[in-house]
Amino acid sequence: MVQVQVHIVGVAVDSSAQHLILLKPLDDDAGRMLPIWIGPQEATSILIAVEGAHAPRPLSHDLMKTLLEAVGASVERVDVTKIEDGTFYAEISLRTQSGRLVLDSRPSDAIAIAARVDAPIWVNDDVLEEAGIADENEKADPVDEEARLDEFRKFLDDVDPEDFQG
Repeated sequence: MVQVQVHIVGVAVDSSAQHLILLKPLDDDAGRMLPIWIGPQEATSILIAVEGAHAPRPLSHDLMKTLLEAVGASVERVDVTKIEDGTFYAEISLRTQSGRLVLDSRPSDAIAIAARVDAPIWVNDDVLEEAGIADENEKADPVDEEARLDEFRKFLDDVDPEDFQG
């Protein structure tokens, strides 16, 4: 099974007010991105972690990070493993005192935790092939930021969240 390491490009809201996270392969000459629709609380949690901000009170993912630290476990990696009937699946691989442990997870929760602990995020290539989209920003002139934003807005206006629910 081939996997591709990705990074979080950002969190956005599409034209129907649905939140999504955009993942992009680190070394992707094909210009692909993976949109995963997520809930508003998860979107907020991921955005806070990506921006390095702190909530006034710990969010659920902050608590999960603290719990892992308290029991001496660490996150080795997060994997988006499959997509079935428009639903994405993920796993969190932990290093614990008793060995490696792999937990089933929603991608939004796994990514929110990975963003907090700086763990690598991987996507199975078949998931990227099935649900990935062309990164229209790759075609834009990198100097012209407004054109890049317009392309992204066009993507959000045209995309159907029902195709990629996660």
